Amino acid sequence: MGTAAVAERERKETGANRYRWLRNGQEAVTAMLESIARAERSVRLETFIFHSGEVGDTFRAALVAAQKRGVRVRVMCDAFGSLKLMASYWDELVKVGGAFRWFNPLDIKRIIHRDHRKILVVDEEIAFIGGFNIGTEYCGDGVTCGWRDLGLRIEGPLARELADTFNDLFARADCRHRRFQRIRHTRADAVVTGPDWTLLLTGPGRGHRALKQSLEHDFERAKSIHIMSAYFLPNLRLLRELKRAAKRGAKVQLLLAGKSDVWLMRIATRGLYSSLLRVGIEIYEYRPQIMHAKVVVVDDVVYAGSANLDARSLSINYEVLARIPDQVLAEEARQIFAGDLKHSEPIEHKEFKKTRRLWESFIERWAFFLLARVDPYLARRQRHHLLQS
Repeated sequence: MGTAAVAERERKETGANRYRWLRNGQEAVTAMLESIARAERSVRLETFIFHSGEVGDTFRAALVAAQKRGVRVRVMCDAFGSLKLMASYWDELVKVGGAFRWFNPLDIKRIIHRDHRKILVVDEEIAFIGGFNIGTEYCGDGVTCGWRDLGLRIEGPLARELADTFNDLFARADCRHRRFQRIRHTRADAVVTGPDWTLLLTGPGRGHRALKQSLEHDFERAKSIHIMSAYFLPNLRLLRELKRAAKRGAKVQLLLAGKSDVWLMRIATRGLYSSLLRVGIEIYEYRPQIMHAKVVVVDDVVYAGSANLDARSLSINYEVLARIPDQVLAEEARQIFAGDLKHSEPIEHKEFKKTRRLWESFIERWAFFLLARVDPYLARRQRHHLLQS
């Protein structure tokens, strides 16, 4: 028996997962479509944004084809994130026996809380997580075309857990529940622990504390921290732990968006630069394309999934983030990070201070106030209203 066959048998016997980085949008789209084409029993697709067009239509055709050959296909899109999608877009899938649901249909009373997760699970054996939504802008190499993004292909028991959390949120997609159902914990907002992984699942008012505490705990003892984050606006405790890590000599590098689809977020993030640079944290802005990746590497621990390090991901949205202690996976992530630094501009503290103007500081503070204070406050008020109704 060959080495590869032995390794595969050992993986199955021990129940270990197998991971592969999806290094850009084109690689992710190709891998996901290949898995859908090979599906034999089930396909579950959950996404914040689904756009019609070349890429979206190709996915729809693949899902319809899978359903026609007897595979059970279920799709869920966030109603706000996929606002541009026609209501009739999935009629063909439903007509051949597939299922489609909007998550949290638009209602001003509960519009703030969104499903930001991106999950594809095939046959409960193979799963895909990361920052990728479904649309043409996400499909490219991240340098010459397409947004810069990363994802993870997972094969093994963790895929089963991701299928279960999809099932739970799919069943509650309309967000209309009795009071006791709204406050109970489910697989959609919980911490699920395996032998060599932790799945951090968050929902409005739930699960976010565990996500933040896990990051804080790892930052406390870190020797190196590498963060790629499309939207970077951590809470004060996470910022404090990042600064403490840098002060004690840990290598802390942030790869952030030089170009962003949310201009207000970029303004607010730049308001943090001076205090971070002052303690020795290295900051780089990715320049060729819009940065959309969400990966944290702390020593030999990898965090991968849909969550950014901002107020929405850390306090408001439904998110999925896998914490994976894996030396090989972490080293591969650091290599990807180093490759992206070649396309990034370092932010030098002295130069940054010299070029800043007073009005920029004022705008940055207001952007921070809106995103880190007002948005979470409105989310808490809306959740309180729902629990009382």
